[in-house]
Amino acid sequence: MHIAGKRFTFPAKIFSDFVDLKIKDIVELLNVSEKTVYRWIKDKKIPCYRINHQYRFNRSEINEWILSSKIELTPNVLNLTSEAKLSSFYALLNAGGVYQNIPGNSVADILKYAIEMISTPANISKVEILSALLSREELMTTAIGKGIAIPHPRNPIITEAGDSSVSICYLKNPTDFKALDGELVHTLFIVLSNSPKKHLETLSKISYLCRMDKFIEMLTRRESKENILGFVEEKEIEWKGN
Repeated sequence: MHIAGKRFTFPAKIFSDFVDLKIKDIVELLNVSEKTVYRWIKDKKIPCYRINHQYRFNRSEINEWILSSKIELTPNVLNLTSEAKLSSFYALLNAGGVYQNIPGNSVADILKYAIEMISTPANISKVEILSALLSREELMTTAIGKGIAIPHPRNPIITEAGDSSVSICYLKNPTDFKALDGELVHTLFIVLSNSPKKHLETLSKISYLCRMDKFIEMLTRRESKENILGFVEEKEIEWKGN
């Protein structure tokens, strides 16, 4: 087995659960061609493993890859599902809401207060959601730069599509989330998804939006839910037109 330029002699089956995606899965998840995926592999732009002459991918690593913006996102990458209702980022934000002045001076405290404040599914406890967010944050910061962090469970923890949401939380006190650019975080996007595909799609859309200066300015000004939704609605119309 060949991993990241090194060869290992232990049985490949040990990694069957660890590397659970194939080339065709990446093609489907990201809505790109096989040729594009192979080019990413050749250019070492995507985390992958070579097992018995076949490429495999770890789902969590692909999540992180999208989150850290190592992929050049375009509107084509954003439409990962064929059902408009399931791919509506507007609907996710409308369900999650926008919250002002989340208190706290540490990552743990901020997430605790944020989860207490936002709307969460009735069939899963806020304690369980908080635990999943903290576990993910301990693994690696979810800060993506420009004062933005995207706390999310490492893997989806809800089961119903109708319970999926994205909540925007403006922090009372900008806080150090150990972002690579060194900026204090002032805004959180808390992501709750019901499936790995929805999770990837949602992270992609947030990452794409946060590359827009106008959107970052809106977050810095702590714009209202109505204004944020209006901007997102315009962008989704553009995405569907591409």
